Amino acid sequence: MPKRLLLSILAIFLGLVILAAVHSYTERLMPDSSYMAREDAEYFRGTVQEVLEEERTEFGLEQQAEVLINEGPKAGEIVEIDNVYGEENIYLDIRLESGLEVILISFHENGSPEIYLEDVARDRGLYLAGAVLALALIIVGKMKGIKTLISLLLTGYIIFRIMLPLMLQGWAPVPVATASALLIIAVILIVIGGLSSKSLAAFIGISTGVIAAGVMAYIIGEMAHLTGLGTEEAQMLGASDLEINVRGLLYGGIIVGSLGAITDVGMSVAASASQLKEANPEIAPDKLFYHALEVGRDIMATMANTLILAYVGGSVPFLLLIMAQQLDWLRIVNLDYIATEILSGLAGSLGLVLAIPATALAAAILMKGD
Repeated sequence: MPKRLLLSILAIFLGLVILAAVHSYTERLMPDSSYMAREDAEYFRGTVQEVLEEERTEFGLEQQAEVLINEGPKAGEIVEIDNVYGEENIYLDIRLESGLEVILISFHENGSPEIYLEDVARDRGLYLAGAVLALALIIVGKMKGIKTLISLLLTGYIIFRIMLPLMLQGWAPVPVATASALLIIAVILIVIGGLSSKSLAAFIGISTGVIAAGVMAYIIGEMAHLTGLGTEEAQMLGASDLEINVRGLLYGGIIVGSLGAITDVGMSVAASASQLKEANPEIAPDKLFYHALEVGRDIMATMANTLILAYVGGSVPFLLLIMAQQLDWLRIVNLDYIATEILSGLAGSLGLVLAIPATALAAAILMKGD
C-alpha cells in the first residue's frame, strides 16, 4: 500500500475518532428539554382522506377534514381537523384537499391528547432533491463524487452536532465557528485530496482567508456598532434566557458563510500548482508561485461575484421592501440588517482574495521538494 494512501486512511480514522469524542462531549452538554417548546408536543405525519365541509367566513375558507394518522402511537386512526385557508393571507396558505400529506401536532390538554394541523409535509421533496444531487455527484464525479458526498455529510455533522450545540451552551461563537471552520477545511481536504503537499497548501491558504474574513468582520462590525439583531430569529435569541452572544453569532456566521467560496478558490489554486509541478518537476518555486497566482486571479472575479450574489439572493424580499418604500440611500446603508449583509459580502470577498496568494505561496514552498 502506498505510503500516502496509508497516511490518508490513518488521518481519516483519527479524524473520525476525534469527531466521535467531541460529539460525545456535546451530547452531554445538550439540555434535557428544548427551549420555547412544549414538552408534551408530538409531531407526526398524516394524509387528508376527505374534506367534509368548507364555508367562507370573514377569516377565510374554514375547512373540516378527515385525516389519517400515518405514524406514531395513533397510527391508523382517523381524526377530524379544522383549518382556515385565506387566499390573500400568506400566513393561512394551507388548503386541505384529498391525498395531501400534512404534519400534525398533538398536545395533551386536560389529560387527553388534542391534535391540530401544523403544516404541509415538505420533507419528501427535500429527500428527493438530496437523492438527485447524490446520484449526480456519483455519475459525474465517480470516486471524486463519492468523496464529495462524504465530505458534505461530515460538514453537516460538524455544523449540526458540534458547532451549534456548543453555541447553544453559551460557548463564545467566534472561537467555536473558527475552530469548526478549520475542522471542516481539514475534513474536506483530507477526504478529497488525502494527505499531500497540495492539501496542506490549500489548508494554509483557505485558513488564512477564513481568518482574515473573520478579523475584518469583527473590526468593521465593532466600528459600525452592528448589533447582530438584524433578523427576527436573532431578536428572539437575544430576548430569550439562553446565554448566547448574539453579536458573536453575527461574526461566527460570517466566518462559516465565507467558507464555501474560499475553499473552492484555495483548492483550485493548490490543484493548479500541483498539476504544474507534475507537468514540470523542475519548475522553480517563484515561477510556480506566479503561475498559481495567475490561475487564482482568473478565478477571483467570478467567485467574488458568486459570494456577493449569494448574500443578495437571500435578501431579495427585504431589498424589494425597502425599494418600494423609496428610502434614501443614507437610511438604507445604515440599516442594521443591510449593513450586516454588506459586511458579510465584503469580508467574505476579502478572505477569498487573500486566500489566493496565501495558497500559491504555500504551494510554492511545500512542493519545492516534490
